[in-house]
Amino acid sequence: MDLGFDGNKYKTASTHQKEWGNKLIAELKLEGSENILDLGCGDGALTAQLAMRVPQGRVVGVDFSQSMIETAKQHSEPNVSFELFDINQLAYEDMFDVVFSNATLHWIRDHANLLRRVWRALKPGGIVRFNFAADGNCSTFYRVIREVMTGIKYADRFRQFEWPWYMPKIEDYRVLIGQFAFVELKVWGENADRFFPDSDAMIRWIDQPSLLPFLPYIPTAQRETFRAEVIARMIDETRQKDGRCFETFRRIHVYAKKER
Repeated sequence: MDLGFDGNKYKTASTHQKEWGNKLIAELKLEGSENILDLGCGDGALTAQLAMRVPQGRVVGVDFSQSMIETAKQHSEPNVSFELFDINQLAYEDMFDVVFSNATLHWIRDHANLLRRVWRALKPGGIVRFNFAADGNCSTFYRVIREVMTGIKYADRFRQFEWPWYMPKIEDYRVLIGQFAFVELKVWGENADRFFPDSDAMIRWIDQPSLLPFLPYIPTAQRETFRAEVIARMIDETRQKDGRCFETFRRIHVYAKKER
């Protein structure tokens, strides 16, 4: 289900995601002829950066959001393409030298299935480079949203709700990926806590994408009230004396290589 991601709004709400992604891209040791798969390409900005790093290669960006893909297609690099499909159904075989993903894979709940499919998509000797949310990520937002959704006004609406994110502990993910025949395997954490410059920046991040999984459970007439309550509490609990808003961001990094 496409939760209502808006590619154009995401452009202005994803400053920190792009900062993380640009660091990952800068670290990649590329010769310029690699084929790269970007899982969860979003608005395509990072996919385009990857394409510029491999002028003799090709980059494919995939995403489950129609709006994201439409926005991504505004990039005109000749060696990049974008495809709309569910990462859970990834079906490439021996096609890519690099499978890259930044700030996406916490939306994928079954990582055993994901890793099997990524393994098949990689060429022998190909590498994986992931960054996604780890245990402890966005602790204020998750506490606030749980308190609001379980309150007397909304509890009945969320009785069938399933938590949409997978954010593992570092050691648990190390054990999981260790079941696959990767070599040079490295899994590590990062404290990427962030000060949003003002409450407006915090609100943009809440709207795109943090609040999206919850809105389908609320009747249309009540969604703005629900949103306003979450935002008011978040601003109250995160705003600092200088006007900035603080939230925890904990990341898990993965580097692995497929055997030749």
